[in-house]
Amino acid sequence: MKYFLRSLRKTLLKLSALFLAALLLLTAFFGVKGYMMYRDAVSETPVAEIVNAVRSRENFTTYDELPSIYIDAVISAEDKRFEYHFGIDPLAIGRAAWTNIKALSFKEGGSTITQQIAKNLLFTQEKRFDRKFAEVFAAFALEKEYSKEELFELYVNTIYFGSGYYGIYDAAQGYFGKTPSELTDYEAVMLAGIPNAPSAYSPDNHMDLATKRMSVVLERMTDCKKITGQEAEAILREAEIQRAAFLLESQ
Repeated sequence: MKYFLRSLRKTLLKLSALFLAALLLLTAFFGVKGYMMYRDAVSETPVAEIVNAVRSRENFTTYDELPSIYIDAVISAEDKRFEYHFGIDPLAIGRAAWTNIKALSFKEGGSTITQQIAKNLLFTQEKRFDRKFAEVFAAFALEKEYSKEELFELYVNTIYFGSGYYGIYDAAQGYFGKTPSELTDYEAVMLAGIPNAPSAYSPDNHMDLATKRMSVVLERMTDCKKITGQEAEAILREAEIQRAAFLLESQ
């Protein structure tokens, strides 16, 4: 029995070593491919040129023009360590990797806001391992050149909000007929939840799902201590009022 257990332990150690070696080789392989993808993207159009083009768009919304509750909602929902990390979030990546291993598929990416900016500005939306590595190199470059406030501006001015609206200004106007600075707490939190799945959470088409998503955002905001439980409940009550009005209009 002891001999069997020793043999089993040795076999498991060998298998673990082989798995680790294979993992390191795959990481190196996709890392090189990702760097080449990043290098090709920025050599074709420098990042600074792309950023300037975004900033020159009509109705580009600056950080100071955004309601603080909207900023808190986006960070709580999308990247709660955004203000502290250096472009990637190792904890989020580890959690996503474990989820993907259990599901045997690429379900989560663990992307930070900075990585999402890189994807939106430089790469395609296709889920590929080399593109994920390319995002990392681009995220490091973005964090080196731009402040967190500037990065947040780029993010909210380029993401898709559903119903044909790109950027926070168009979304605020399209859904609520307001500029971003005029949004109520309910409206700001509603908009913060939409980009996670724009076609599903667009309040024009799926008010029930948009409201459910908003409740998730509020829960994350309370977990991050950005709002109190009472404030979250007040926003949810407003959401239910708006949902009832939406249902009456759609009848």
